[in-house]
Formats: sequence, C-alpha cells, structure tokens
Amino acid sequence: MSETGGGQLSGPDVGTEGVALSELREGAMLLGHFGGEPVLLIRKGNAVHGMGTKCTHYGGPLEQGLFDGTTVRCPWHRACFRPETGKAVHAPAIDPVPCYTAERRGDRVFVTGTKSAAVARAPLEAPPASVVIVGGGAAGFAAAEMLRRLGYQQPVTMISADDAGPYDRPNISKDYLAGTAPEEWIPLRAPDWYRDTRIDLLTGRRVVRLRPDARAVEIDDGRRLEYGALLLATGASPIRLDVPGAQLPHVHYLRTLRDSRTIIERTTKARHAVVVGASFIGLEVAASLRARNLEVHVVAPEEIPMQRVLGVELGRLVREVHEQHGVKFHLGQTVATIAERSVTLKNGSRLDADLVVVGIGVRPNVELAEQAGLRIERGVLVDEYLRTSAPGIWAAGDIARWPDRYSGSAIRVEHWVVAERHGQAAARNMLGETQPYTAAPFFWSMHYDMAISYVGYAHEWDEVKIAGSIPDRNCLAAYRKNGKTLAVASINRDVDSMKIQVAMERGDVAAVESIVEGS
Repeated sequence: MSETGGGQLSGPDVGTEGVALSELREGAMLLGHFGGEPVLLIRKGNAVHGMGTKCTHYGGPLEQGLFDGTTVRCPWHRACFRPETGKAVHAPAIDPVPCYTAERRGDRVFVTGTKSAAVARAPLEAPPASVVIVGGGAAGFAAAEMLRRLGYQQPVTMISADDAGPYDRPNISKDYLAGTAPEEWIPLRAPDWYRDTRIDLLTGRRVVRLRPDARAVEIDDGRRLEYGALLLATGASPIRLDVPGAQLPHVHYLRTLRDSRTIIERTTKARHAVVVGASFIGLEVAASLRARNLEVHVVAPEEIPMQRVLGVELGRLVREVHEQHGVKFHLGQTVATIAERSVTLKNGSRLDADLVVVGIGVRPNVELAEQAGLRIERGVLVDEYLRTSAPGIWAAGDIARWPDRYSGSAIRVEHWVVAERHGQAAARNMLGETQPYTAAPFFWSMHYDMAISYVGYAHEWDEVKIAGSIPDRNCLAAYRKNGKTLAVASINRDVDSMKIQVAMERGDVAAVESIVEGS
C-alpha cells in the first residue's frame, strides 16, 4: 500500500530528493510522495509521468496495479488511467486521479507540481442531432457521461424504468446489503450533476415502442422522442420462481436499489433466511445476510456452488468459505413450496424462513428490440462497434451479443464492468470514433474477505489448469478448451490476472498461455 497504518508515506520524496532515472526502467512504476501525498511515477519511453495512487472507483492501490504500455490498471476492479493526464479512460472509474508535472535534472527526475487533466479537443464532426438512451443502468450512465466528456453538446435523454437515478448496482448485493456501505456511496452521480451536464434523466418511465423507420421512441406517458442516435441498454430481469407460495410478501428478488432496501427492512424483523440459488448474486446475498446475523440456508440444484462458472475446485472452496461463516447448504435440491414461515424442499425437508431471496438467473430484456425488428440471437446482435442491425441504433450491456476478439465467437455477458465499458465504447462510436470493442470481459465477486477475479469468457471447457494453492486462497484457474485458455479465475493473483487480460485484449494467445504456464 502507498501508506502504512500510521500514515507514513512510502518511497522517496520525489519533490526534494527526486529519483535516479536508472531506477525507472521503461514501463516501470515507482511509488514516492510529493507535498505530503503519495505519487506514482511511470516511465513511458523517454518521458516520466506522475499520477495519484488511489483509484477513484473504490480506492484501489494503483501502485499494486499494472502499466500496460498505455494505461495504469487498478488491481481491484481494472479501471484504467492515462498517466499523461490522470484521466479514467475505462470504467469502472469515472473520475480522474491527480496528475503531476515531472522534469529531468541531469540523471534525476523530480516532480515539480500538479497539472490539470483538461485536454483541448477538436470540434466533433457531424455529431448526431440528439441521443436517446433507453436504460438507466451501468451502460446507459457510462454512455451519457462519456458523451459529455467527449464534448457532445446536443440533447441527451436517458429513460429509465428504475425509480432511482443510476447507482452502484454491484454494491446492492455486497456492502450496502451487508450494512457496511453508507447511502452516499450508492448514487453514481448526485442529482445536480444531471442538471449541470444537461442530461435529461427520466426515471420511472418505460419506452413502449421503438420506431427505427422514424428514428423515434414512444414512452409510456404518451411522449414521443426523436433521436439522431439511440442506445438500447435495457438490461435484464430476474427469472421468477414458479412454486406454490412464491408470491408471498416475504419472498424477494434482488435487481434494484428498491429491492435491496426492501430486503434490508425485512432483515430488521427476520431471523431465518433461505436463499434460493447458489449463483454469485445468491451467495453474495447469503454473505450479506450473515453479516446481519441472520441464519442463512442456501438451496440450489447443483452439487457444487457455481461449478458451471468456476469448476469443481474453486466451487468447493466457495462452499467451504461460506460454511466457515455459518451458511448451511442444501445442494442437489429445489424448492417445492413456500409458506409464511417456512420453505419445503423436494426431498420433504422443511426450513424455517421468514425471509426468502431468490437468485436463479436473469433474462435479457430484448422485447423492444425484437418488436422493432432488430436482429436477435440469444441477445441483441451487434457488430464490433456495438451497432445493431438498424441504422443509428447501438446496444450495450446485458442485452448485447458482440463478436469477442479473443474467443473468436459472439458472446453475451451479464457483468457490471462489461456494461459500463460497452456504454463508453458505444458513446465514442456514436460520435464517429469507429473504435472496435476489444476489452476482455471481467468481473469480481466478494465472499466475506475473499475476492474472486475472472477475466475472459468460457461457456464450456474440457480442462481446468490450477496454479498455486486453493486452500491458501492464492491461486489461478485457467479454463481451457482444445488447448486454448478461454478464461481465468484468480484469488490473490491480481498481477497475473491483469497481464492475462491485457494479452487477451491484444489477441495474443501465446502470451496468455505463457502467463498461465508460468504462474
């Protein structure tokens, strides 16, 4: 970390002592401090750049990250920052880190002060007359923010079925649900930001029809909006449990901030919770409810939690971690009926339950796209620029199925960082940048004090190569098919994971295999 527990700064004072240029090899990062603040020095060619060390997403330590030759990547959630400007160029971070001026004096480099992240931009060529964004989640917000960041001045309207403005959705099953994240962490931006940036945010409203022929949308309040460019980011909806009692008031799903608040309110009176489904969301909910001292039972049809995504070995570890925290598993089982204070399983077992949370998967909300005649194939099909089959319409997030550069196949991924980066890429391409989307999918999942990072995409595999020690929670699992690593899950192997992610984004299969073999 950049600071010790006592607040002492690490490394040299790069303002008064400087640092020898020989200590900064090409592509290296060095931690120091300037004016009482930690500073990260990065050498890029003959230039040395200084930037802040704390990621503006969750405060991750950038000095423990990776400089990939262009950006500095946060080890926690893979936000990317440009060392020349401090700007956050890839989500999940949105805000820049501080940026510092550096100069050479003989064979040493000194930081001399701070500098603005502002960069002069050329006027946009032929921007769309207006942009309408259907969806107020990760992809929709990231697109709106990027449009304004790139200097787009025309009307932007975001239409969201949610009754809240864009918020940190991963947190509603993690720290917020557990009671360890304050309310002010949840909104992605304060309400004033939308006013100041002239983004017209319509919450609690649904688009009921797309009119690609007229470049217009129809809203459930009777309004009709025309657009120059449209982003479809309608997300996904939870799959509902279809058993007797599933409609009882103590049975909940977790998809929105309102859902999380409702569950939190229920925990003030509940003692016994049953979580239906051993997905990432289900198990994160289980951990959060244990943090609130509820008895928690998890019911799922699989024999090993998350085996379909993580394989047998890591799935067993996840179960073990949850059991160490008091979660009781009922695997190979499904729910038969739900009563006011109990859940009965198919095998006849009865579990006390005054709170039931269901997490058995989601379905992409493709109805609007389907009705409008867009090409659908297990999601809304888009090209490498996230354009749909209809002119002027892009799609992003949970609904989008795009051609993945590394795997060579079309994939659809339901993860927060993917949705944010989709939104950012779609915004750039709406403004004419024509940048293909090449980011490797990434997600993280927290299970008490254990974080699992996952890069790539493996729908199926024929081999799992394990490096390191699973019992010590320091390991890497590579999911391979026909000898090619498609995805990698890791625990406390952040640098290797980031290097693999960079190699995947470059389409460098040999580099991926080399890192996996050397781990």
